[in-house]
Amino acid sequence: MLDKTLRMNYLFDFYHSLLTLKQREYMSQYYLDDFSLGEIAEQFEVSRQAVYDNIKRTEAMLEEYENKLRLLEKFEERTRLLTQMKTAIQQNATPDEMQNLIDMIEKLD
Repeated sequence: MLDKTLRMNYLFDFYHSLLTLKQREYMSQYYLDDFSLGEIAEQFEVSRQAVYDNIKRTEAMLEEYENKLRLLEKFEERTRLLTQMKTAIQQNATPDEMQNLIDMIEKLD
């Protein structure tokens, strides 16, 4: 399992277009730019609690999107299968073994 910051960054990459502008700005500053809650609150002239609440709600939304759409899960599985495929090529895998890996990748879509 990915650590929370890395997971949120991935989820943000996949689902940012589903967020409001304000949610995108808060999440980007908090997770990508490593701003503190206080710094974000000062910039937007709101309380730290308002920023915290917005970020927590947005995190929950991103997790909900992932539960429904599974884009991150599919990305991780595709990456794992491609690594297996590279190894298989280096080890002179049989055409059947290669086809099996290709079929598994195609099932993800």
